[in-house]
Amino acid sequence: MNLSFTTLDLVVFFAFLILAMAVGFIAGRKEDTSEDYFLAGRKIPWWGVAASIFGSNVSANHVVGMMGIGFSVGFAQSHFELGAIAGLMLLCYGFLPVYRKLNLYTLSEYLGRRYDDRSRIAYAVIMVVIMAIVQMVPGLYIGARSICVLARGDAVGQVTEKVETDGVEIEVTRQVVDRTYYNSFVIALAVIAASYTILGGLKAVVWTDVIQSVLLLAAGILVAILVFQAVGGWGAMRELDRAGADKMHLYLPSDHATLPWTGVLTGLMAMHFFYWGTNQFIVQRALAARSDREARLGIVAAGFLKLLIPFFAIASGVAAVYMFQQRVPGQTIAPDTAFTAAVSLLIPAGYGLMGLIAAGLIGAILSSIDSMMNSAATIVTVDVYQRYVKPTATDRQMIGVGRWSIVGFVTLAALMAIFVLDPNSDENFFLTIADQQNYLTPGLLVAFALGMFWRRATAQSAFVTILAGVVFSGALQWGYDVYHAHYPGVAEWFGKELAFFHRVVVVILLCVIVQVVISLLTPHDREKARLNWTDLGGHAPRELRNLCLAILLSLVVFAALGWLMVRGSLSPPVCALIGGFWTLALFSGTAVRGHLRRTGGDQSNWLAEAARDDHVWAGLLCSLAVGMMYYFY
Repeated sequence: MNLSFTTLDLVVFFAFLILAMAVGFIAGRKEDTSEDYFLAGRKIPWWGVAASIFGSNVSANHVVGMMGIGFSVGFAQSHFELGAIAGLMLLCYGFLPVYRKLNLYTLSEYLGRRYDDRSRIAYAVIMVVIMAIVQMVPGLYIGARSICVLARGDAVGQVTEKVETDGVEIEVTRQVVDRTYYNSFVIALAVIAASYTILGGLKAVVWTDVIQSVLLLAAGILVAILVFQAVGGWGAMRELDRAGADKMHLYLPSDHATLPWTGVLTGLMAMHFFYWGTNQFIVQRALAARSDREARLGIVAAGFLKLLIPFFAIASGVAAVYMFQQRVPGQTIAPDTAFTAAVSLLIPAGYGLMGLIAAGLIGAILSSIDSMMNSAATIVTVDVYQRYVKPTATDRQMIGVGRWSIVGFVTLAALMAIFVLDPNSDENFFLTIADQQNYLTPGLLVAFALGMFWRRATAQSAFVTILAGVVFSGALQWGYDVYHAHYPGVAEWFGKELAFFHRVVVVILLCVIVQVVISLLTPHDREKARLNWTDLGGHAPRELRNLCLAILLSLVVFAALGWLMVRGSLSPPVCALIGGFWTLALFSGTAVRGHLRRTGGDQSNWLAEAARDDHVWAGLLCSLAVGMMYYFY
């Protein structure tokens, strides 16, 4: 294969790859207990938590997929990052205090303690399917496909096809990935990620994630800068966009097939609450933190990293539309190849930059795959093997089961990536993944939320709700596809195809009804009912009431600002400032009140103390996210 890499590119690429693997092997060389292997001995500092959460979340599916959706759909994809901040806050100040108080290994343990083993096993099965199949398989697919495009040579060919556009038949050229090279890269990625994860456990995963997150940011930001420069800079891109496709907006019509505004502010937000608050392979990093405060700081820091993605991944995808129009007119670029096509066009040879970008891309892939392997193995070992097969298992036996589980998961994922997926697909794979996994998760989110914040929730209701979420998701999608044509008004509002964001919010509402009704009809365990936010978190019931009122009031304020902005009474920048200041004030007030309560009303040094409070930093993070949601209206 005639690689497009120079010798320096290869040196840079392999140097970073070997460094990350060496750090993983060294960090995990002394994993003597199950707590060491699955939770890194609960000794991870805040910056390790931040980097590992970011690295676990932002795989090649993000780097490549986000740019692809920015390229094909537009800046509205940023809702996946902006809404994530709300999910991180739910984890940080809602669910995490309870999880850490119970010293959990897995989140299914919480469902088992709060309800019963039926809910525990249901969560375990669903999460293993999501991590080992829905997430790992596309991760290997898009990673191997991207490496092929970067490597080029014999790995990528070109075909010319005739397509009809506006009644006119034209010839277009597109790239085609060779399956043999694709399969080889899938296997290589699987073997590399599995090697240090099997030997080193979570500690190896976290420390390699730190390196890989730095590489990812360096590679993504470098490509974004070059793409923006190619079209004349950020301002020039905005001018081109206003005169062209007009994609730099956050809100698309309610009948939009993929990102309707009604769905991203409802169903997508609920998906964020599940992903960030009840997802094993994300939360496990916070469970491994060496203190509650460092866990919270790590979560907030990860949120700041997330806010970079709309600019270096999604907006650069919008800019790439105009760059390709100028540089390769007539060539069709599939969304999932926009990133690698931009790299091929823009990166100069001989400086090692191609090697750096390839290392960042590989790092993004490895940091997500290794996290999912470790977390899936943790669930199998703790929730299945120790719970049902051998309750008296030693640490050595549990580590052994975890390692063999990883071997099984990575083998299955690699085989499916090779034999099931098409390396030349034109789909937006990021949205496909989100759609698939959210057939399974609405019932789980409801069971966690009601169990955490409502004492009356019962074991029977939780298990039925988890299963009902899966059934409702499939039935609602089928029913809409079959019957929407009979109700033109519905199709006019929500489109000919039901966006999965809309499906999710309806299913969640149905699941809430199911769990509430069954809970009121069945007896509840008073001891298990105490495993909630108020009792375990040490909060008075009035604090939960006041928090809910503050959230409702904020939603009213945000809605009013949105209404004034839409009717033209206030400009988007003004709404952004007001919304941002309101949000920051709420969090800062909490920090000040906490300081006064801890010091008995002593107001000396309150400003310095408040500045060190994670609530202030969380407020700054949330205010930036809220401001962006208005500014890019």
